[in-house]
Amino acid sequence: MPVLAADARGDAYPPTFPEAAERIAEAVGFLKAKGYRQIAIVSHSMGSRMSYGYLAGKPDDAVKSWASLGIPLDDYTAVKLPILDLFGENDLPQVLANAGKRHASLVARESRQVTVAHADHFFSGHEAEMVAAVAEFLNATLK
Repeated sequence: MPVLAADARGDAYPPTFPEAAERIAEAVGFLKAKGYRQIAIVSHSMGSRMSYGYLAGKPDDAVKSWASLGIPLDDYTAVKLPILDLFGENDLPQVLANAGKRHASLVARESRQVTVAHADHFFSGHEAEMVAAVAEFLNATLK
């Protein structure tokens, strides 16, 4: 994914989102060339914001689901895939503030929202719970 200077603020990243979408498309193409037809995207925070740009467009039909961790957006309706909206109970204020709107916008049948108890934005000390939630979702959506 595109990376700006270490001191760059989050609001400096949106101009890089088209490049991020191109990179994701290239990665999906690479996996398809290797024979993979059940692809999921797992992303966190800014990576989730970048992934949204790809998934809200016309993602490759080999992409079957998306695990979005710690995203501060408030609307998933442009993404038609199953989505796992995963965040920590003590996540960033903007992630927590938009949780209800994100939940209401989940449209695919297998979509779900999961909160990891006591976890922060990085799931520090709660990595096992985060991995378990993602694995359960992927096992349910990649068949």
